[in-house]
Amino acid sequence: MKKLLWYNVLVLIVLFCFMGSVLGEEMKTPKKTKELVDLGKRLFEQNCATCHGVKGDGKGVAGVALTPPPSDFNLALKSWPNTKGDLKKIFEVISKGIPNSAMIGWSQLSEKEKWGLVYYVTEFSKGK
Repeated sequence: MKKLLWYNVLVLIVLFCFMGSVLGEEMKTPKKTKELVDLGKRLFEQNCATCHGVKGDGKGVAGVALTPPPSDFNLALKSWPNTKGDLKKIFEVISKGIPNSAMIGWSQLSEKEKWGLVYYVTEFSKGK
């Protein structure tokens, strides 16, 4: 009986380790391409500019009334408050949103669309 119990525990540990390595795999950052940036631009104009503004300055029509205000993508990338310029963190914010803010998660977007947005919004801070 004890052997069977230990066997089951061992099997469960192996399964959880395997699942963790599959589910927790390091996210691969795709190469930045013109196609992805253009896709991100279209999505930004349709879904994000209302709050973040067409210039990405956080001064969109709806954004001016929000507390906390939307992120200003014109700031130097490293000074972005929630991501500090980390592309994977930007992807995560787009995917999950920001708690206690009006920034919702965009889980309905495909991974490709989210990366398009990542690359497009980072364009606002170029040279800063």
